[in-house]
Amino acid sequence: MKIKRYILKYWYAYLTAILCIVIAVSLDMIYPQVTKQIVDNVIVGRELSLLPRLLIMILIIGIGRCIFQYVKEYVFDLVSARITMNIRRDLFKHIQGLSLSFFDKNNTGELMSRLKDDVDQVWAALGYISMLIIEVAIHTGIALYCMFSLSPSLAVFPTIVLPMMAGLAILMEKKLGKIYEAISEENAKLNTVAQENLSGVRTVKAFAREKFEIKKFLSHNKQYYDLNMKQSKVFIKINPYFQFVTKLLPLIVIMYGGYQVINDKMSLGSLVAFTDYSMNIVWPMEMLGWLSNSFASAIASTKRINKIYQEKPEITEIENPVILDEVKGSIRFDKVSFSLSDKTILSDISFDLGAGKTIGIMGATGTGKSSIINLLQRFYDATEGEIFVDGVNIKELTLKQLRKNISLVMQDVFLFSDTINENVKMGKKNLVSQEDIVNAAVSAQAKEFIDRMDNQFETVVGERGVGLSGGQKQRISIARALAKKTPILVLDDSTSALDMETEHMIQKALTQIDATKIIIAHRISAVRNADEIIILEDGKIMERGTHETLLQKKGYYYDTYMAQYGDYLEVMGSSNAVPKEKEVAVCQ
Repeated sequence: MKIKRYILKYWYAYLTAILCIVIAVSLDMIYPQVTKQIVDNVIVGRELSLLPRLLIMILIIGIGRCIFQYVKEYVFDLVSARITMNIRRDLFKHIQGLSLSFFDKNNTGELMSRLKDDVDQVWAALGYISMLIIEVAIHTGIALYCMFSLSPSLAVFPTIVLPMMAGLAILMEKKLGKIYEAISEENAKLNTVAQENLSGVRTVKAFAREKFEIKKFLSHNKQYYDLNMKQSKVFIKINPYFQFVTKLLPLIVIMYGGYQVINDKMSLGSLVAFTDYSMNIVWPMEMLGWLSNSFASAIASTKRINKIYQEKPEITEIENPVILDEVKGSIRFDKVSFSLSDKTILSDISFDLGAGKTIGIMGATGTGKSSIINLLQRFYDATEGEIFVDGVNIKELTLKQLRKNISLVMQDVFLFSDTINENVKMGKKNLVSQEDIVNAAVSAQAKEFIDRMDNQFETVVGERGVGLSGGQKQRISIARALAKKTPILVLDDSTSALDMETEHMIQKALTQIDATKIIIAHRISAVRNADEIIILEDGKIMERGTHETLLQKKGYYYDTYMAQYGDYLEVMGSSNAVPKEKEVAVCQ
């Protein structure tokens, strides 16, 4: 992230604000000159006729200063807010564009800290902090010029003191820089612990882990406290030097300046004006410590944001991708293998699925079933082999065209804190009609329980679907996929929380949908009607065939079939495959 790029976009606004600072500070510097005239000419010289004009000048200076101070603060606030909005937008877009492997390595709480807390620190730096730094620089420069014009010998004191204060500010910034990085990292961990526990509060309560989780949170909270105290100790160790010098300088000025007045080397009015300037230069010195503190925090935040910008998506598009006029939905895996973190997940997976056909995928947990879907959607890229959609390698397609033509019902259902309508429309929000939503809900066997809700389709579901049962969330997720009306439909163990009868009704509705279907399931009833069924074991295809041929092989599929239908077969007095209609009866 190059802050300069954002600033240059609003250079004219910053230039206007800086000009207002120059004018406001100049008016401030004119005020002691007016005071000098009042002392030397009105009080000492007895020229009372000058007093009304000088008082009017003070009034004009006050009004002008108020106007220009208001303008510069308004402009800085407005521009910094807009730049921060753009930074947060661009950072969020960048994060959204990163591959899933990035999210595998980074937790939600840390990313939330970057998007919120760190961007807020940058906001402060671009707003009132940078405004004050510029104002301090301009104020100090003009004040020194005015002081030298009044008394070069007296101006030596603040000239010597200022570099010393600048050195202290740099020292403070260096000491605080590393501490701020540690504070931000701990803040991210604290956010992560809080976010995980609040999201999983039902699990925490179910396992009576409240004390353990509170102890874990308090541990991070204590570390966050300790780091903030470490920051405070650095600040309070150095800041008194700033305070001491700012009180000492006016005293020296009055003592040495008074000596010059007594010896007629300086007028009383000049001493009053010089003292006023020395008081004016005090507040910039006092601000140096605090500004260094705040600026160090902003620099640390910028470094952490840049770490995210340095992350590049592993899944990228080719320079001139293929754009299909229409995706029909044929899928082919050609000797596909996939490894992640030096662990082999899939090996030599091949199948050819024609448009409108159905393939069922079964296997024990951890055999790589969901990884096939991740590869198809290019959440990850295959280590070896190729994947084709309509005869085109998916690496040659745009990610948008590939993914928008696949409806996915994931095993881990995620519903947003929004209305049921909005959750269902998510696939094609601007294209899905209310009729499509209702029809999809009917096919997903969701309309009945939705109609029982107070606001029906306008009912707002809680975060991650809180308030709905697992089966209800799955049915809304299925409705979301069906409403999308894509040529490829993927169901990843999507009916695991449903009763047999509801699952049967959904399976019956799915047979009426004209789409290429990939069904991942543990239940025979979900895949038995597929054109081909493949069985995975240790990431390899162990068995493949139709329902009937796989039963005859008497392997994994047969064992699963017997585990699910064995009791019924014993009652029937046969271990052979039962007629399809009887299996359906068992499902119900």
